[in-house]
Amino acid sequence: MISNRKPKTCRCCKERFTPSKPLQVACGIACAVVLAKSKSDKQRKALAQVERAEIKVRKEKLKGRGEYVKEAQQAFNEFIRWRDRTAGHNCISSGRALDWAGNAVDAGHYRSIGSAPHLRFDERNCHAQSKQDNRYLSGNAVDYRIGLIARIGLEAVEALEADQSPRKYTIDDLKAITAHYRALVRELKRAAA
Repeated sequence: MISNRKPKTCRCCKERFTPSKPLQVACGIACAVVLAKSKSDKQRKALAQVERAEIKVRKEKLKGRGEYVKEAQQAFNEFIRWRDRTAGHNCISSGRALDWAGNAVDAGHYRSIGSAPHLRFDERNCHAQSKQDNRYLSGNAVDYRIGLIARIGLEAVEALEADQSPRKYTIDDLKAITAHYRALVRELKRAAA
């Protein structure tokens, strides 16, 4: 019997062959097995990617407001550290040089988050501070105020101390704050590189 099918190129080994069936894409069984395995690997990877996306969506639905606050605070604090690092600032309270190589720098708030939660994302209220001053000296508030006056001025410090206006952050607000400060950190890192 004479085959009137046109020769094809094998998708696996790229050899020319005359197919015995109309939809045949491989020259033989060995190449067909290789193609089937690569196809199943691609399908498995695509399925895993879809599953990861679904898990991410489910985790997002389970998050509470507190987790969004935590993410926004982390993004904000990282921005504060990068802002002061690129500006070459010393510790706001002690005036000593900060060790940027290690993990010895906090984003210290002048008015603490516990006493003034409405100022947690106020850039005037937060500056790079050594962990020693922030954690072990309870923020070193007296010296912090002196350093803050030198950095932003007495009028701005008094306005910060007088600010008692409540702010309620919605989950959408917190997502926007997180995205905003992460973008600023990326810009600062790019500029520093």
